[in-house]
Amino acid sequence: MRHPVTAVPVPERVRTLAALAAPTHVSVAGSGVPASAARGGVDGRGRPVLLVKRGETLYAAPAETLVTVDLTAIREVGGVERPRALLKVRGWTQPVPAAETRAAAVAIAEACPDEDLFAAVEGGGPALLRVDVCHVIYLTGQESGVLDAESYLASAPDPLLPLAERMVRHVNESHAAQLREAAERLTGEPAQEVWLWELDRYGATLRPGPGHLVRVPWPAPVATPAALERALACLLSQ
Repeated sequence: MRHPVTAVPVPERVRTLAALAAPTHVSVAGSGVPASAARGGVDGRGRPVLLVKRGETLYAAPAETLVTVDLTAIREVGGVERPRALLKVRGWTQPVPAAETRAAAVAIAEACPDEDLFAAVEGGGPALLRVDVCHVIYLTGQESGVLDAESYLASAPDPLLPLAERMVRHVNESHAAQLREAAERLTGEPAQEVWLWELDRYGATLRPGPGHLVRVPWPAPVATPAALERALACLLSQ
């Protein structure tokens, strides 16, 4: 009997979380300097891009400085931001080439709505540093591990990610009763506050309570937006 895939392959899931994450802290290996707050985002290849301002540790640091960047992915439910994952990306800093600064700034603008991004594009002010990935440590609450650079960079985020995130927000805002009923059917237990926690081409994850996640795999991975919408509608209406 063939069983459905219940979880996203780890490299894809980590890349998906990275695409939704924002840098919170950066530390310089072997420096003895405490970790400092970080601003920036993640580019299309999964590499952290940091917006570094004058006077900050990394502003005058040489290229190939070994750093660890903490990326945090959150989910806002009920007006409260709750952590989904912590990713610790270890790698070497490189200045973003001048010809690529505008594209890099656009890639991180949503995660880093900072006016200094414009100054970084123009040059002569804040700098954009890219981190050449060595490995990624991931902690997602229920899973943890390490991905090497080859596995991480060779993967890609869920291809339906933008749509999935819009659907998660809509369902959490407008379909609380159906979520609760779905969770009760799946667990056989009464539920109070239920949230749609994750949605991807392999399935959905419900959060019927703190520290409690219920994974619901699709019969087969979905490949189109319409198929994802149908799969979620079936989950909520069964």
